[in-house]
Amino acid sequence: MNYRHAFHAGNHADVLKHVVLLAVLDALQRKDAGIFVLDTHAGRGRYDLGSDQAGRTGEAEAGIVRLQAAMPPGAAPAAVRRYLEAVAAVQSLEPGSYPGSPLLVADALRDQDRLAACELLPEEATALKAVLAGDPRCHVHQRDGYAALAALLPPRDGGQRLGRALVLVDPPYEAQDAEFATLLAGVRAALGKFPQAVFAIWYPIKRRATLMPFFRKAAALPVKSAVAFELLVRPDDSPLRMNGSGMLLLNPPWQIEKAIDPALKPLAQALGETGASWRTTWLKAAEN
Repeated sequence: MNYRHAFHAGNHADVLKHVVLLAVLDALQRKDAGIFVLDTHAGRGRYDLGSDQAGRTGEAEAGIVRLQAAMPPGAAPAAVRRYLEAVAAVQSLEPGSYPGSPLLVADALRDQDRLAACELLPEEATALKAVLAGDPRCHVHQRDGYAALAALLPPRDGGQRLGRALVLVDPPYEAQDAEFATLLAGVRAALGKFPQAVFAIWYPIKRRATLMPFFRKAAALPVKSAVAFELLVRPDDSPLRMNGSGMLLLNPPWQIEKAIDPALKPLAQALGETGASWRTTWLKAAEN
């Protein structure tokens, strides 16, 4: 695998992914019981937006940089404000940086929560260990994230089983559509071991119609409910570039759409080109 997220850090897909991730984590933290967070494709944790890699693509300029200029936290919907404040907290310590998902999660953990962050690439894993060093709630595993789904669930802390888990699955999709088969197989196996886990699965959108098989198979998984939140910054009429992305939530927290829905239109307006759109789609509604 040759993917390096540094080229894409802070882009529109990161914005959506991290807005949704923090909203879900906040919803789960309304209960006192500890949460185990598993990040299967964690990356290096923090990215320099002034690096040659980030500058070569300019994706952050059209993502987090544009959003910060267009939407001060005080004028943002609650979920976006939460995200902007989390990014600002990191940037106050490391100007010009952007936090990856493991750092955003680590900064949000309570004493009773735990994070396992998996990264296969040695250089990225070493960087992530440095970012999370000194935090006993966080553990970095240099290993395949899909294998970790089976190995680290159900979660335990000090030999004690934790009753709740949030699993972020954010693969690079280097194999394009073939990644979906691997992803779904891993999630199905993980649900067999810990069926109540909440899964947050990021996916790219080129032509949205090509996602229909993935949605059908995801809806057939043994989960209580499934909902997809999508942000397209341009029409999905080109298969040659990422026109948008989505976050698929399996077993989502109750009424999570009330936190996320109000954020989608403002994000599309701030980050989108002509033809930008957004949508919330329930693939499987919870039974009353």
